Amino acid sequence: MSPRVVDDISAALAEHGLIPRGGFVFGEGDATPAGPAGRPARSVLLVGQAGAAPWLHFQRWLKRQPTDLEEPLDTWSREIVGGVAAEFGARAASPSDKPYLPFQQWAMRAEGLKPSPLGILMHPAYGLWHAYRGALLFDVEIEMQGPPEQIHLCDLCIGKPCLKSCPVDAYSEAGFAHQACLAHVRGPMGAPCRTGGCLDRNACPQGLAFRYPSQVQAFHMKSFGGF
Repeated sequence: MSPRVVDDISAALAEHGLIPRGGFVFGEGDATPAGPAGRPARSVLLVGQAGAAPWLHFQRWLKRQPTDLEEPLDTWSREIVGGVAAEFGARAASPSDKPYLPFQQWAMRAEGLKPSPLGILMHPAYGLWHAYRGALLFDVEIEMQGPPEQIHLCDLCIGKPCLKSCPVDAYSEAGFAHQACLAHVRGPMGAPCRTGGCLDRNACPQGLAFRYPSQVQAFHMKSFGGF
């Protein structure tokens, strides 16, 4: 696949606030998912966002949907990525597909990123304020430059404020205390998290220009809390 086609895919995604997030050709040792023809795919191009760029596009779409629609962001993402996949002869995949595909490993390989202490991949420009919304799987090889060598900003961070701001210490070197976090978010002291997002994530000083607005963070916390 020529770079020009990748540019065309980028233009199609931009209409929805989405961007390509790098890609690669699968190797012989990879557990390769099926491409559009049903055979193992030859290559993958990740699709995602930087900051909250898709939010207004998603909100306009959401106003036309039933009020009881479950997992609306996943549904919107599947619709948009699926449409672009159909236009360019690819098969769409979603991070919520089961059995789950290794999106984080793909992202690390495609963009050269590493996880932060919160588990979210640290991006040198976007910080923790980015996401992967899907992937395009192709039967042909795509011409993509390999990721540049990235500085992992977490290695340079001495104070690690992302591990010191949560009232219930949900994140630590031991991992993520899911039940403690969920109970706090749902409880009477969890209002700041419900309305403004994860305190640990917001404590990170990187990528502030891409930080999600409070209404976007509240949307994600509502989904996490099951409200």
